[in-house]
Amino acid sequence: MLLDGDFTYKPYLEEHHVLFGNTHAFAEAEGLKVNLCLEHHRNGPAAVHNNAKNARILMAKAQEVYERTHTREEWMKNAGKNYL
Repeated sequence: MLLDGDFTYKPYLEEHHVLFGNTHAFAEAEGLKVNLCLEHHRNGPAAVHNNAKNARILMAKAQEVYERTHTREEWMKNAGKNYL
């Protein structure tokens, strides 16, 4: 697992849009989403909704993946912030 090296099987996952607010629609359209277990999504200190560091890790990874097929300028136009 990218967030803390936890590769154990999780029977229940939730979809998390890596970008939020006015960039939520962009994240949805571009598939900038990940499946997270409850511990890493909403519950606990490592959850991306409770932990800015972990949220930023996912944002940087989303930008990295997006920029494989798009330009930095396109990212900035749509996301508004450089996470790399």
